[in-house]
Amino acid sequence: MSAPIASSAKTAVPSAAAGAVAEPAKVGIMLLNLGTPDGTAYKPMWRYLREFLSDPRVIELNKAIWYPILYGLVLTTRPQKSGANYERIWNREKNESPLHTFTRAQAEKLAQALADLPNVKVGWAMRYGNPSTASVAKALVEAGCDRILTFPLYPQYSATTTATANDQLFRALMKMRRAPAIRSVPPYYDEPVYIDALARSIERHLATLDFEPEVVLTSYHGIPKAYSEKGDPYFEQCLRTTQLLRERLGWDERKMFATFQSRFGAQEWLQPYTDKTVEKLAHEGVKSMAILNPGFSVDCIETLDEIGREVREEFEAAGGEKFSHIPCLNDSEEGMAVIEAMVRRELGGWV
Repeated sequence: MSAPIASSAKTAVPSAAAGAVAEPAKVGIMLLNLGTPDGTAYKPMWRYLREFLSDPRVIELNKAIWYPILYGLVLTTRPQKSGANYERIWNREKNESPLHTFTRAQAEKLAQALADLPNVKVGWAMRYGNPSTASVAKALVEAGCDRILTFPLYPQYSATTTATANDQLFRALMKMRRAPAIRSVPPYYDEPVYIDALARSIERHLATLDFEPEVVLTSYHGIPKAYSEKGDPYFEQCLRTTQLLRERLGWDERKMFATFQSRFGAQEWLQPYTDKTVEKLAHEGVKSMAILNPGFSVDCIETLDEIGREVREEFEAAGGEKFSHIPCLNDSEEGMAVIEAMVRRELGGWV
């Protein structure tokens, strides 16, 4: 595993001689993504799923109700199934998941892009799994950072993503005697640079296809409907992203609309569901379709396997003929333009 911290500029090491001037304090930037297992076998999958599904921000059920289900059923069966899904998309060259590969690349490219800013260090961490949020926060502080800008890589805010990522960082700070000052990049679901990056990535991808999709769905990771009813703004922000993207592309609501995927358990989740929508459209005669995932900053199990394989198979089984998954922004030129623009804006007054 490569180091999760990179310097954007070289700084001189101060002399240890008496009277030497102390090196200026540094500013740390921490890209925070959801997380990934360390491997596809049962044990690493079990560890990852246990950490993820034990998060009260993700599963809001009372522990007395949820833990017997988690440890009695979910963690005895789901690691094998999830491991098989990860195995299909695993980066064998680096022996890691694509989410791990792309998040590292984003951090490395961001460090290069910020080479004009002295004393800035860029780190990358996971909410669940490795490199852990605590270890990267500790490394940034030990590298001399007395301020950290955290960047949860979720365009749309949800308590299940952005909030829990920041929670984890503050848990790490609670154990530090000298904790750094913290800022967090806000949701960027309606930022012009983000909408434009999505639009350009769509246009570039569609130009490579031998067909023009009749429908282009924007599929977002779902959350239970009850979370939205309690005040989580995620649903509205997803719809706003799709609206702005549709307007930017000059399409109508028949050509592009939002759906929600990855539901878990028996309760109702945000609708319309991606899989059910795809089946319905195919039954109604839609023969060609493309899907993108604007809620994911990088491609991962939910985009590459769930959409790229499962949903594709469902579309074809229902009568669809041509299907394409549009990649996430990842570490593309468009994607890095979004990250750099947001970071430079939020660093105002610190550099």
